[in-house]
Amino acid sequence: MELKLNQQVELKKPHPCGGRIWTVLRVGMDIKLRCAGCGHELMLPRSKAEKAIKKIVGEEGK
Repeated sequence: MELKLNQQVELKKPHPCGGRIWTVLRVGMDIKLRCAGCGHELMLPRSKAEKAIKKIVGEEGK
């Protein structure tokens, strides 16, 4: 899966705040994501993040 900075992705499971949309902040061996609903940030190993992503929504600010 090709992920880029500032891309918005939808995860399979919702965050406790109710948001499913996350923004990609860091790409590498680990993927850093920020919840669009509450601003919570988390870092996941690439393999786990790719399994959790349902679809790529688009780019932030475009």
